[in-house]
Amino acid sequence: MRVLVTGGCGFIGSHLVEALLARGDAVTVLDDCSTGSLRNLAAVADHPALQVVVGSVCDELIVDECCMQARPELVVHLAAAVGVKRILERQVASIVTNVRGTEIVLRAAAQCGAARVLLASTSEVYGKQDRVPFREDDDAVLGSTSLHRWSYAASKMLDEFLALAWHRERGLPVTVLRFFNITGPRQSPAYGMVLPRFCAAAVRDGILEVHGDGQQTRTFLHVADAVRAVLALAACATAVGRVVNVGGSEEISILALAERVRAMAGGGRIALVPYERAYPAGFEDMRRRVPDVGRLRELTGWTASYSLAAIIADALADARARLSG
Repeated sequence: MRVLVTGGCGFIGSHLVEALLARGDAVTVLDDCSTGSLRNLAAVADHPALQVVVGSVCDELIVDECCMQARPELVVHLAAAVGVKRILERQVASIVTNVRGTEIVLRAAAQCGAARVLLASTSEVYGKQDRVPFREDDDAVLGSTSLHRWSYAASKMLDEFLALAWHRERGLPVTVLRFFNITGPRQSPAYGMVLPRFCAAAVRDGILEVHGDGQQTRTFLHVADAVRAVLALAACATAVGRVVNVGGSEEISILALAERVRAMAGGGRIALVPYERAYPAGFEDMRRRVPDVGRLRELTGWTASYSLAAIIADALADARARLSG
């Protein structure tokens, strides 16, 4: 199969690219390397079925050229502004990248006759909804526009609306994937991602900063399990036109997560840091994020294979490798 992966030099993207190449696909990667890195594809850099194009999904000419040359049967659109901290620091660019980039990719995919399009979205779209677990058809509850933190959720919601509109009006075979805290090797701590940040601090015997009171809860999913879900949904005809949660099921408070990381690492200290010290103005947190993955399971038979303990162990191993490397 011929596959175009936008954001393929990123954390999730690079793992997906490796899996696609391993099963014999021809893969074109489009990435501007603003948050991803060519180093993430080092293991497959010389693979004869891989082409890497450095460029932005907001550049129509580059996206069109990638589609015309690769003629992808599957397009996986992962490229996006990532990390709440980065969103708050680069507000205009984040909105434009998410919305304009998605519009360009969807149009190009339709023009080149792609058989399937998978669009990466986020648990952020559920907003301040407090009824868990989150189901795909639940209402979204977003905060005020004066709090720019919610612009990311709004931009990804608009991405979903665009993708589903292309499907309904023009027959583009789209599936929307809502990712919940995907983590694992190669995830950078630089953009505020909580588990790699904790692990990087713990292996240095430093301070694990827990924001707020630490009682906010999350679930985590290993990137290998996320990639299996992506591949399963790409092959599932009944997933076309659907929104599907992709996430873990073991809910844990951020303070408890920090304690487990510290215990498993054998080092580090925990400190509570107020949100106003941790983030620029305009931040507001969600207290709980727990996905209902029943739809994913029903469509594909998928189940997660990594426990939370195994996820933490893998993240610590990656943090130690970064420290030594």
